[in-house]
Amino acid sequence: MPIQTVKVNRAPVLTLWAAVVAERMGFEWGSALTLGKALAGLNAQSKGRSLGIYHAPELGPGAKPKAKTGLGEDRWVELCGRPIPVKSTQAGLRAVVLDDPIDPESVTRYLEGKFGEALPEVRKAMQTLARAHTQEELATEAFDLYQSFRPQVARGEQGWGQAGTLDLKKILALAKPQRP
Repeated sequence: MPIQTVKVNRAPVLTLWAAVVAERMGFEWGSALTLGKALAGLNAQSKGRSLGIYHAPELGPGAKPKAKTGLGEDRWVELCGRPIPVKSTQAGLRAVVLDDPIDPESVTRYLEGKFGEALPEVRKAMQTLARAHTQEELATEAFDLYQSFRPQVARGEQGWGQAGTLDLKKILALAKPQRP
């Protein structure tokens, strides 16, 4: 019997969706995985700061913030409306955190751990949704689509890290042409 729902929190859902979108935009899967992981991390950091969970580092008296150099990026790639720092490596394009390229194998293990045996079906549903849109449409609508199907959790700090239900039928319904 096909899997219809998965209990999971939002970060792995966004990671996988962003990777699927990046792949649809023409990136190879290893690069796409790292872009998805970086996007989810940047979003979590922004959300955590807005909720007061994460704070900017405090500087001592008279200290000045360091210049924003050394990110290790060659360039930036926009994905789901957010710029992601990337660099070219021998293995291909990789999103970076500071000077370190993200390892696509670690992202795969992360997704397998969060989705379990449902991962292939969830990825297939997301690929169906991504293919239902042109690259141009995805460039502007991908994050809105994610917000349409992401698991629902409590608002604010109470929902931080909380698992919700991801409904694959909802994802697939978004792939069907909408009638006026």
